[in-house]
Amino acid sequence: MNRHLGTGRALALALISALVVVLAPVSPPALSAAPITVSQAIGQQNGSTQTVRGYVVGQPTGTTTVLKSGFTNDYALAIADSSTQSSTTQMLYVQIPTAFRAQWGLRTNPGLMGKQIDVTGALAAYFSHPGMTSTTAFALSGGTTNPPPGGGTSPWDSTYYAPAIGKTGTALRTSLHGIIDNHTKLSYDQVWTALKDTDQDPNDTANVIEIYSGRSISKTLNGGDPDDWNREHVWAQSHGGFGTTAGPGTDIHHLRPEDVTVNSTRGNKDFDLGGSSVLQCSDCWTDTDSFEPRDAVKGDVARMLFYMAIRYEGDDGFVNLELNNSINGATPWHGKTSVLLTWNSEDPVSAFEMRRNDRIHSTWQGNRNPFIDHPEWAAAIWN
Repeated sequence: MNRHLGTGRALALALISALVVVLAPVSPPALSAAPITVSQAIGQQNGSTQTVRGYVVGQPTGTTTVLKSGFTNDYALAIADSSTQSSTTQMLYVQIPTAFRAQWGLRTNPGLMGKQIDVTGALAAYFSHPGMTSTTAFALSGGTTNPPPGGGTSPWDSTYYAPAIGKTGTALRTSLHGIIDNHTKLSYDQVWTALKDTDQDPNDTANVIEIYSGRSISKTLNGGDPDDWNREHVWAQSHGGFGTTAGPGTDIHHLRPEDVTVNSTRGNKDFDLGGSSVLQCSDCWTDTDSFEPRDAVKGDVARMLFYMAIRYEGDDGFVNLELNNSINGATPWHGKTSVLLTWNSEDPVSAFEMRRNDRIHSTWQGNRNPFIDHPEWAAAIWN
């Protein structure tokens, strides 16, 4: 009997335990953590991954220096809990990885100043200052995370580029050609007037900016004398046999102002790395068959050549222009593709390029350079 009583007591205890489990409060599923403040991030420089919310207040260039205008690159942002914060001690310095610079760098996107954003990355010193490194996501606060190039968007995606969206390789190339190949063709004389608009110095509207030298020079000093500026064909004329006839010879998507002497030095050389320094062109290099422009416009050069290779496919009476990975000097090739792809990646699209693209589209030719709006499309075609 005692044995049966023990068994009953054990069963009762088991039932009571089960009831306790059923009645015990259940913890709700964990909610995703809300972004922390900049002040909290400054106090948590321990390498942990966090999402931080703050206002864009400038571009850090040193431990105690942050630019509020005249931004020099797209490599970093400073954010703060107030859009009017001026003390660097109350700012978090955010590293911008290469993939995000075209969308989130201040040189390219000065309109981000004062915007509230969410950034995700490791809380660790940057510029020897409280910061975030290895950043993996950027978003406008309350908005959708902005993807890096390869999934980027453009205001023209639902209209101008609609036939190309979602395509890659040959299909993308064919689609883009069909989009951009019908445009107004200028005379070579009209190019002078167009360049005075498209390449206008944003800090001095009486001047243009020379592409390779970076010199700001009066719009009226155009011509063929030493120290004048003239019309540089970035896709060299001899690499297409088009001269200055209306079409590729006058297409201002690849025509830029340049100093007469520097233009002569570049000649019809392909683009590559190295050589000797170029007179009157700081950070430019050349040898017998190649030319390397200054770092600030290497991406510009690449995107202009990408445009030309897609626009001119040999179906309108002109040579089919093509890129390759060689030093050529002859029709219809231009190189080097591998170098140009690197330059496109390392030198993101600038505000100057974007304005130029808009002016050519709205005022002069009626078409756009797709690789300014979508630089990731270059790798999708030439990979």
